[in-house]
Amino acid sequence: MARIAGVNLPTNKRVIIALTYIHGIGRTKAVEIADKVGIDHATRVQDLSDTEVVQIREAIDTDHMVEGDLRRETSMNIKRLMDLRSYRGLRHRNGLPVRGQRTHTNARTRKGKAKPIAGKKK
Repeated sequence: MARIAGVNLPTNKRVIIALTYIHGIGRTKAVEIADKVGIDHATRVQDLSDTEVVQIREAIDTDHMVEGDLRRETSMNIKRLMDLRSYRGLRHRNGLPVRGQRTHTNARTRKGKAKPIAGKKK
């Protein structure tokens, strides 16, 4: 089992797909990393040699911000917006959609489950 950036990669998946299990690496970055290291896209994780795993790990460490560092930077950016009391920061603080979506209806992902209003009878 390959362990890269603190994440155990699934052994029976292709390298490109398995790398996307790391927070901060999507399909495009996974393809870039595989091309840089020189690994065929059809190779499974279980077929990787130890040297290839080390090369992938080094390529990720040098060129990409992943997992804990990325999460920390994202949360610090949100905290900065909240401290500035910008509009986006206030939306984050109130748990409402940040990017201009409507809230009269919808927005249930951010607002949570609908709460019934007491005493609203016909």
